[in-house]
Amino acid sequence: MKYNGPKVRLSRQLGIALTPKAAKYMDKKSYPPGQHGPAKRANAKMSDYKRQLLEKQRLRAQYNISEKQMLNYYKKAAAKSGNTSDNLIRLLESRLDAVVMRGGLARTIYASRQWVSHGHILVNGKPVNIPSFQVKPGDVVTVKERSKKNTSFQDSVRMASPPAYLLTSKPDLSVTYSELPQREEVPVTCEMSLVVEYYSR
Repeated sequence: MKYNGPKVRLSRQLGIALTPKAAKYMDKKSYPPGQHGPAKRANAKMSDYKRQLLEKQRLRAQYNISEKQMLNYYKKAAAKSGNTSDNLIRLLESRLDAVVMRGGLARTIYASRQWVSHGHILVNGKPVNIPSFQVKPGDVVTVKERSKKNTSFQDSVRMASPPAYLLTSKPDLSVTYSELPQREEVPVTCEMSLVVEYYSR
């Protein structure tokens, strides 16, 4: 979306927690926002198109990217050999902001994008301030030496539980992108096949 509004409201609309605050709130109110929220969830009946649209919106929200960006990623994924769903998730997980978040250097995709954009992140020792930068297997993502004193990095990495394809060194505040992920390893809430169906219409 690149969605700049209330994250709790968006989380409730999509049925997924996009931030730790949203997760706590949704434990109490898991239904959509608004006066008729509980009734909407109880009586929800979706067409195939609406289900596809919802999954696409969920995927976009979890990476905080625009519709144009998502469409471009889909086209790249479809042009590659192999399964389009797998190709798409790998392209998204290779984004620098995604690696920073998954590796535990940031707690949310929004914080991750901010750290990257503000020049706190290095890739193989070189500064990169483009959130969409594609990280390759073997690349090492680290926090700039001067930024390591920031307690936000320390707090985030202390609670990190990175997936198997990322090797995080908590003392060094570094993340190694060891290999391309398998779909089941990626902690994303989305039916990827429905996203592919949406864009292949």
